[in-house]
Formats: sequence, C-alpha cells, structure tokens
Amino acid sequence: MEIWIGYGGVVVFFAVIVLVLERSKRSATGFSDYATAGRSFGPFYSTMAFINTWLPGTIFIAFAGYAASAGVAGFYFVPYSLLAVVLMFFLAKPVHRWGKRFDLRTQADLLGLRYGSKPVRVIAAVIGIVASFPWLVLGMQSLTYVFSYLSFGVVPATVAVFIGIFVIVVRQIWTVRLGARGIVISDMVQGIVAYGIGTLIAFGLLVWLLGNGHGFDRIDPAFTTIPGPDSAVGGLYFFSLVLTGALGAWSWPDIFVRLFTSNGTATIKRSAVQAAPIILVFGSAVSLFAIAASTYPGVSEAPDAVWFIVASIGGPVVLTLAGLCVLAGTMGNVGANLQALGTQAANDIVGVARGSRVENPRVGQISVAVLAIVAAIFALSTATSSAGLVQLAQISYQGIVQLAPTLFFGIFWRRGTATGAAAAMIAGFVTAGVLQFFFPLSIPALGGMTSGVAALIVNALVYVGFAFLAPASAAERARVDRLFDTLAAPDHDQVAQSADPALEETAR
Repeated sequence: MEIWIGYGGVVVFFAVIVLVLERSKRSATGFSDYATAGRSFGPFYSTMAFINTWLPGTIFIAFAGYAASAGVAGFYFVPYSLLAVVLMFFLAKPVHRWGKRFDLRTQADLLGLRYGSKPVRVIAAVIGIVASFPWLVLGMQSLTYVFSYLSFGVVPATVAVFIGIFVIVVRQIWTVRLGARGIVISDMVQGIVAYGIGTLIAFGLLVWLLGNGHGFDRIDPAFTTIPGPDSAVGGLYFFSLVLTGALGAWSWPDIFVRLFTSNGTATIKRSAVQAAPIILVFGSAVSLFAIAASTYPGVSEAPDAVWFIVASIGGPVVLTLAGLCVLAGTMGNVGANLQALGTQAANDIVGVARGSRVENPRVGQISVAVLAIVAAIFALSTATSSAGLVQLAQISYQGIVQLAPTLFFGIFWRRGTATGAAAAMIAGFVTAGVLQFFFPLSIPALGGMTSGVAALIVNALVYVGFAFLAPASAAERARVDRLFDTLAAPDHDQVAQSADPALEETAR
C-alpha cells in the first residue's frame, strides 16, 4: 500500500508539471526564442528559474550529506550562493543589454562578442559542456534515492536507478520541445515544491530532532568548526570552496542564460533581492537539519541518505513529499542544464563549424536530445557509485571556474585580449585537471588550496600577462570601446539591434 502513496505522488506531480507545460505551450519562432524564451520573463518567474536551476536536487543528498558528515563546513554552499546573488547585480546591465542588442543566446556567444573571436567562443563552449556534464549525471543518479525510498523497500536501488533515469529522460521531452520557455515556466512549480515545501519539511524535522534527543549539544565537537590550518585538508580549503562556488556560479552555462531570459536589468536585480532570503532560509534549514541528524541512527553510515532516513519518521506522506522535493529540484537543474548545453553545442560549436548562425530551433532540439541520451547512458554505467556525490560536484567546479577570469575581466575590463582569453582558459583548465589528478581534495603545499583555485591563479596571470605584454591592436581597442560605450546610452533594454555593423558581425 505504501508504494502506491510514494509512486502515486510522483505520478501526480509529474502530471501537474506536464499539464502546466502543455497549457503554456508556444512554439519557438526561431532559435533565439528557443534559447532565451524571447527575453520575456518578469521578476517572479526569473527568481524561481534562477533558484530551481541553481539549487539542484542533490542539495538534499550530496550537500546535506556533507553537512551530516562534516558539520558547519556543510554550510559552505550558503555563503557562496549569496555571493553569487550579489554578482547578479553587477552582471545584470552588461549581460542583458548586450544580449538583447546583439541577439546573444549563450554565455559563449557573449564571450565571442566581447573578444571578437570564434576560438574564444568555441573554447568557452567546450569547457562549459565538459565541466557541466557531471551535474547531469549527479542529477540522474540522485533520483535513485527517490525511487528506492518511495517504494518503501519494494524496489531495490539497483532497479530504482533505472526508474529514476527513465523518468528524468521522459521529462526531457518537454525540454526538447519547448526550450527555455518551458524550463522557466516549469521552474515556477518545481521551485515552489522543492524550496517551499522543502524548507517546511527541513524545519519540521529539525524541531523533531531537537525535541527527541538529537540536539546540537550531542553532535561531535569537531562539527562546530571549519577546517583550520592544522586540519587534514588545510586552512585554505573552506575558503577555496566558497571562492570557487561564488566565481563559478556565473560560469555555468545554465545559470548564465537566466540573465538572457529576463525582460530587463531591473527584473534581474529584483530577482536577486527575492532570491537571497529564499536561499538563506532554505540553505540554513537544510544544513541545520543535517547537522542535528548526524546523531540519528543510520545517518553516519549513509550520510547522503540523511534526508530520506529522517523523513521516514513522518510516515509515508512526509517521506513522499520529501522525495518530491528532490525530484522537483532535479527536474529543474537537469532540464536547465540540458537545454543550456544543447543550445550552446548548437549555437557555438555547430554554428561556428558550419560558418553560419543557427536560426532553426530544430538544431537545438537535436542537441538537447543527444546530450540527454549520452548522460543517461553514463549515469547507468556509474549507477553503483552513488556515494560521495559532493566530491564529483566539487571536481566539476574546479573546471568550470576556469571560465571566470575570461568572463569577469572581459565584462568589467576593456584591456583583455582574445589571445589572452583563449590561452588563460586553456592553461587554467589543463592546470586544474592535472592538479586534481594528483590532489583530489586539496593541495597541502598551498595550505589546503583546491586545484581549481590554484589553477585560477595561473589562469588570471596568463590573462593579465597577455593584456599588458601583447596588447590588442588599435582597431580592436576601438571596437571594444564602442562595445562598452553602448552601455552608456539610456534605456538599452528597449533596443533590439545594434547600429554598428562591425560590432554586430562579431556576435555572429
């Protein structure tokens, strides 16, 4: 009987999402509309789209598991998420206005415009896809817990993984068909479930734990401190996690494109104001719950399952709602990732390779479908390696953050060059990969710095070095000046085309 409650809840929730999508269905008028939803969404939708993309379902599993096994260090995703929201304010104006003025569709598209370089555009696209791919696998694997626990012992994990992957792949039918518009609309419903109901469940379970002998006075004393200089990981480890999280936030292609789907810079800034308290309250609730639950029977042996283990005390209804929170968060993150990466592959790799700008949304739909199939195959092949998912998430951050110098220097500093940007991204990504192989967690000789932060230093030095030692030509400096000067004119949000053919051509 209980499995009917658990799986029945999933069916009802899935049906609601499909109903919402079908009622709001509108065919894309072109590739830009497919990629950016016509840059048409207001603050509420933009806020929920950002949060449902930013906070994946693995927040309830990998990140909660980290807090349950490491204590307050597990809070690290809260400060870096808030820093990411702060960066929204500074990115809003140049990114949205350049995006609308030059019909930019992706993060790599913007970098191609800024540096007037197709190689920069392709390199950024490839790094974005390679580094983001593990998150697709993380999302698909996280559903193993959902369908295993919601079966109440009937379905083993070895079977649940197939069910989870099947469900998330079927969900992508609407991602393929509707593009960014479908993602943003579904994020509204999924976000309310994942982070609204999720916050209530986390606080409810926390109150129960505190009242039933699992107070914070019972936790391991080591849980109350973050790693210091004398710790095994080093004093700079926690700092590195927060830094890579904050800088890496807008390096993710799926997060970055949220700036293109909003209808104006004021909307983006309002979304940041709305998102900050939601992230703070939700993140704190989940982290505190996980820390208190560290003394609950069975959690120390399987910290990644802490959300489900403790939710079981509320009976089948509470456990089902807890599972739906994970499912909703996963749907949002996986769908947004696939849509962004598929669009980027079509726009910035296929489009550049064939020498013409992609205008048919069918190319993006095919790219999304192919990525979904490849990710599903990879998730199945690694289905038995579900423990310690947070390590895989952190590894992917080491790679994606290597886009940060090229992105932030490029948007806020006129001097950077295409050669420097390309060399910096490649040097940083390769350095991060080599260091990650030898130092999977942190680098002792650098005080606990992670491979990504160490590579960022190399990355930034290469970028700045080229800017000063091999500066851009006079013609290129003039082009960049004209590009930045477009930000000075009033009310750019109402301008859809550039009057400068030279600038417009670089966006192609």
